[in-house]
Parts: sequence; structure tokens; C-alpha cells
Amino acid sequence: MRAVTTSGPGGPEVLGWGEVPDPVAGPGEVVVDVAATAVNRADLLQRAGNYPPPRGASEVLGLECSGIVSEVGEGVTGWSVGAEVCALLAGGGYAERVAVPAVQLLPRPAGVELATAAALPEVTCTVWSNVFQLAGLRRGETFLVHGGSSGIGTMAIQLAARAGARVVTTAGTEAKRAACRELGADVTIDYREEDFVERVREVTGGAGADVVLDNMGAKYLARNVDALAVGGRLVVIGMQGGTKAELDLGKLLAKRASVAATALRSRPSTGPGGKDAIVAAVRAEVWPDVERGVVRPIVDRRLPMSRAAEAHRVVEASEHVGKVLLLPDA
Repeated sequence: MRAVTTSGPGGPEVLGWGEVPDPVAGPGEVVVDVAATAVNRADLLQRAGNYPPPRGASEVLGLECSGIVSEVGEGVTGWSVGAEVCALLAGGGYAERVAVPAVQLLPRPAGVELATAAALPEVTCTVWSNVFQLAGLRRGETFLVHGGSSGIGTMAIQLAARAGARVVTTAGTEAKRAACRELGADVTIDYREEDFVERVREVTGGAGADVVLDNMGAKYLARNVDALAVGGRLVVIGMQGGTKAELDLGKLLAKRASVAATALRSRPSTGPGGKDAIVAAVRAEVWPDVERGVVRPIVDRRLPMSRAAEAHRVVEASEHVGKVLLLPDA
């Protein structure tokens, strides 16, 4: 089969399109013929040599896909050849076929075109597990998400607004802020011109945000703590702004607040903290509203996998709103 390959760690130019061995469905796995995959920030880190796949995972990039089940491994129940699915992956999505644990499959939502469904698994599982399962966002609370026009951001806005939270988000251009408002953001902040801490305090009457979802890491740590309300919960899911920063425990103690950091890719498929429980919760809690059109995948553009380097440049420059999809070359 063909897949996106790398000539070594580096920039987008190291990505190519070539032959790799076919995947085989092991026990508890299925093989999916890929209709589309989506570009995630983690893919850029892996391409640069800074985010190796978990032990046993495919070396091929790609943390989610949609497609059709073409092979079912030993012990798999509930799925059959021909099923239209999307899947959360530990790797391997930038290819014509991929093997995936069956517990990480989701059915293609009714009303969502098969390739478009590739935009859903990573963002829905990330947002649901962090904002709702971990941080416990509730109706009436204030939710701050950084990078509201990103794939994660566009889903976080929709799910938080659906839950009855007041949604505040940062974005770099007026066009992106307008897109965030259209998805349900109540307040949008130009992070290049405005201090998001002051704006959050302003719109909450000085109280601060109850939940903050952050993809920046070290660069925003101190300011995110400043933006928290009493009893606030900060969840860090990215390191775009670095990995090391000082944490003022005095401020955290005074606010009775908490800071958590999580990763989805490195979780086991099953067992404590497993992906299976997250996927099952997303299917039960999010999929019905996706099928009703209340929550929708946001796709910026679609490119053939042979142009993966171009897709990486788009995401690296933050030129997109929502997800950039890659489709196998005809």
C-alpha cells in the first residue's frame, strides 16, 4: 500500500508518498481502508523528531481517520467488513489502510459524509475527556479555550456552548474570531492586541474562568492561573509555547484551583484511563448531537496525501479554521 513517508526528522519537505508494508489485523483489531485522515499538531511534532509514537504503534503519521472496515481480526465483535467508521489512532492514518483496535472505532455519524468524518475522532475525544470528564465543566460556568479556530478549539466551543457554559476564546484574526462566534463563542479575544487575563476578568466581573483548556503550555501557564476563578480548573493539552515554566503555588492555593496536563495518544486502548472508555463516552454523549447537526465537524480544506507537506505548512502557519484533511491519492 502507499502511505506518507519521511526521509528523517525535519520540516515539511521530508514528507513523501511511497510504498510501505500492508497492515494486518491482530487480535481485537480491524483494518480500515482509509477515506481520509486529518492533520494534527502532534503530527508536526512527530515529523520534526520531537514526538515519537508509543511502543508498538505505526511509525506512519496520523492520529485519526475515516473509512471502511476491510478486515476483522480474531475476537472482534460488533463490527463487520463494509462498516463505515471513523477511528482514533496512535499512528498510521496517513496511509491507504490502517490497523486499529476495534474499541477505538466509532460509526460514521448519520448525515456526515465519510471523508468528513475523519475530522471528528481526535477533537471529540480530546475535548470530551478533558473539558467534561476531567474538568467537569457545568452549565452557567465560564469556559476559556485558547486557539478557538483550531480543530480542538472549534469543537470545544461547540460542546461547551451546547452544555450551557459561557464561552470565551482567543484567536488571531477577525475572520477567525468571527468563525468562533458563529460556532457559539460569547466573547472572542485578539491575543495579539489584548491581554486575555484582563478581558476574562472584565467579562466575568472579576471572577475569572472556571475552566481553561490550553494548548500553549509553558508560555501561558502563569497567565492561565491568573485567569482562573476560585475553584477553577486549568487543563493543559499542548506544548506549543514550551514545556517548562514556574508555577505560583500561592496563587493556586488562594484560589483553591487545580492544574492538570493530559495526553490522549499515549493512553492504552483498554484498562484504567483507556481510550475505549473515552470513545464509548463520545459515542453516547456527543454522537447523537453530531447526527442531529447540533455539533458539526469543521473542515478548512482537503488535500491529497501526496501533498502532505503543503498541509503541514498550512497548519504550522495557522492559516486554517478547523481541520485540514488528507485523502489518499486516486
